[in-house]
Amino acid sequence: MKPITLAALGSVVLLCAGQAAAQTAIATEQSTLGRAAITLHLHPFLTEEELVTLRLVATNEQALSLFVLGTAGYAALAVSPEDGFVRDGALVASAVARADLPDAQAASKAAQADCDAVRRGPTPCVVVLEVAPAP
Repeated sequence: MKPITLAALGSVVLLCAGQAAAQTAIATEQSTLGRAAITLHLHPFLTEEELVTLRLVATNEQALSLFVLGTAGYAALAVSPEDGFVRDGALVASAVARADLPDAQAASKAAQADCDAVRRGPTPCVVVLEVAPAP
């Protein structure tokens, strides 16, 4: 039996890591509302009710304005995977939107931090909706 070289082993590890990253990629949907470009992240934990609500938010200016109060800069909406976004027909308290931030990363980090501060579940919050100035 031939020994496996360190280089060959490293190639296998990189290949497996790349496949794992591809498997964990989250699908997105894009929309544009006036001056806003919206990205909806389709996390597998989202229920059908939550997806319907988030799609309405992503495609209707009035609905968007209920969740994203700012009108300038970047915004993000984060939710806890365990807490969700909508439960028993009501919005979950740990779902947090932050707006009017200077870039997408700042908006995501702020929304996730605020959500993490009040979530009930053990898993860190994730961004489900991003709003950016339309190109």
